[in-house]
Amino acid sequence: MSYFSTLRQKAGLSVPETAELLGYNERQVYRWESGENIPRKVVTDKLEALRLERCASVTPEHSFNFIDLFAGIGGLRRGFDAIGGRCVFTCEWDKHSQQTYRANFPDDDHEIWGDIRQLKEQDIPEHDVLLAGFPCQSFSIAGVSKKNALNRPHGFACETQGTLFFEIQRILAYHRPKAFLLENVKNLVNHDKGRTFAVIRDVLENQLGYTIQFKILDAKSWLPQHRERIFIVGFRTDQGFSFDDLQIPDVLKGPTLKTILHPENGEEAPEKPFTDGNIGGVSDKYTLTDKLWAYLQAYAQKHKAAGNGFGFGLFTPEGIARTLSARYHKDGSEILISRGDGRNPRRLTPRECARLMGFDGPGESNFRIPVSDTQAYRQFGNSVAVPAVKAVAELMKPYILDYQEFDEAIRKRA
Repeated sequence: MSYFSTLRQKAGLSVPETAELLGYNERQVYRWESGENIPRKVVTDKLEALRLERCASVTPEHSFNFIDLFAGIGGLRRGFDAIGGRCVFTCEWDKHSQQTYRANFPDDDHEIWGDIRQLKEQDIPEHDVLLAGFPCQSFSIAGVSKKNALNRPHGFACETQGTLFFEIQRILAYHRPKAFLLENVKNLVNHDKGRTFAVIRDVLENQLGYTIQFKILDAKSWLPQHRERIFIVGFRTDQGFSFDDLQIPDVLKGPTLKTILHPENGEEAPEKPFTDGNIGGVSDKYTLTDKLWAYLQAYAQKHKAAGNGFGFGLFTPEGIARTLSARYHKDGSEILISRGDGRNPRRLTPRECARLMGFDGPGESNFRIPVSDTQAYRQFGNSVAVPAVKAVAELMKPYILDYQEFDEAIRKRA
């Protein structure tokens, strides 16, 4: 079978349809089909584009299975649910995150596994795609700084977090899924002068034999938040996947905080405990006390005088927020919303955090938040920017589905 014929069949096109779409006569296409003539690269590229387009346009219900490791509250999962995947296994150790996860995926027919270190590979169902947002504190700039200050190890030297990457390794080695998506902080690339990422690449490419691509994406292309994260995509066989094909919205034209804030004018239904009154004004409990506001201002002034960059972040509705972190519950200092001159600023509400991370769209309140504010802030700060995940999932989709078709064809021949 010629390469041209393989592409045509994967696209689900007949020879006459192919000739019409490519703009050639059928005789010429039959020559390419039989291998009598070899088409120019521009022809095969166009046919490949047609194949990907047709594959992407069809998403059968539950067309592939995936597992969700270090699942948090399901941010990675939401991108793959959206392209027709079915989650068959979830692993998340934090009991509060489990509570939020269950509340938002109530129809799952599987329990949430706790400690991945106690998990046997054979107890995980067969799956096509592995998702994992493995713990990032050991590799983040803030995490490394904190551990250095406390004279504690970080990265792979951190027994509790850094070595958890190797739990992914053993699961990939045992199950050999068609593809995977890993997510972590931007600093993973540069941690320990690049040696940490070199180990990860060696494991994925040389030891496990996957073809990988990685890219750092900034959430502010989709959301009003500067949040850079690395996405690592791997395929068991090189399928031609490339992040170069990802359509990324212009960061300079992204949305502002106004799109995620409570309007406080009656346009949005009140939602206790985040808002009060019949016009949905933000609850007073999110406004900083005089004592805390004075402390943050003094702290910022002290470090400014010393030439340091530490301090609070104060934003208007027209602004773009800093990165939301898991420590937001402490004082909210990285993202404070201005309430005008002479008035203390306020924190974001958990609902606004859900929108800031893309779990809810502008004006939406669909994502269930069954935990305390403290836990909600931790969960959203540890999560992923959902629209960025959805963009990566859409890019992976035709290659995942193509794999599915290929494997089915092999099984039929066997």
